[in-house]
Amino acid sequence: MNFFLETLKVIVLLVYYLLESLVFFVIPRRKKNVSGEIVLITGAGSGIGRLLAVKFANLGATVVLWDINQEGLNGTVRLAKEKGAGRVHSYVCDCSKRQDIYRVADQVKKEVGDVSILINNAGIVIGKRFLDSPDSLVEKTMEVNTMAHFWTYKAFLPAMVAANHGHLVSIASCAGLCGTSQASDYCASKFAAVGFAESIDIEMRTLRKTGVKTTIVCPYVMNTGMFDGVKSKWPRVVPALDPEYVAERIISAVRQNQEVLCLPRVAYLCPFMKSFLPVKAFILLLDYLGLLDLMSTFKGRPKKE
Repeated sequence: MNFFLETLKVIVLLVYYLLESLVFFVIPRRKKNVSGEIVLITGAGSGIGRLLAVKFANLGATVVLWDINQEGLNGTVRLAKEKGAGRVHSYVCDCSKRQDIYRVADQVKKEVGDVSILINNAGIVIGKRFLDSPDSLVEKTMEVNTMAHFWTYKAFLPAMVAANHGHLVSIASCAGLCGTSQASDYCASKFAAVGFAESIDIEMRTLRKTGVKTTIVCPYVMNTGMFDGVKSKWPRVVPALDPEYVAERIISAVRQNQEVLCLPRVAYLCPFMKSFLPVKAFILLLDYLGLLDLMSTFKGRPKKE
């Protein structure tokens, strides 16, 4: 194909995709049925992971729960069964250890089957300034928030590719779109998680594996306990997110094959503004919104959790 025809093709498709996006912005996409799918959720012992587990189970999915905390897993299993869920499997897994991920993944494949929806939700945060962050905790942050995604994809993606059917969900963060103080390791891990998920999505497209979908979730601070103590400067403008609302939006995004979900909606503007505003102007806006030093009041979950 010559240059003129190739350029014309791109222009036509570009206009079509833009119009398609506008249509689906007004008219929601039809939601796919997840009944019978095997959904694996890391970090399922509490917070968003627990809510997602219960909601997917209620939709008829077989739910596989991973967490490092056995007590938390038991609580999620109990809650899911109280809501009427039947097919719930739980496994203790340390997502900071590659060999543990591979070992438990093999166990899941033998005992439950091939995972068709993988939700990488497990995450940790230190909440200290960079020079005050212990090396061991920085490494742990990267291992759980980023490297675990590599190993779970290695474990479960081959079956999805073979069947040309599956869904990869990365619970990242707005911290994966914009850096902030006292979260250098956390931001780095979430930027990496976003980049990794985008790259795998492109690989699936180039391999013509269009049945393997990707959803990247970038929420602001949620009231799950993970970011206890963090306060918004203008809570009416940038409020802390309700976990129930976030979980519902994530499930809707997965069922509608939405590639990127940012919460609240204003977060979609972040990469756009960074691309053209002078650095000083962008920092001025962050300061106005209270996002520069957002972590200054951070406490986090009590150690027992």
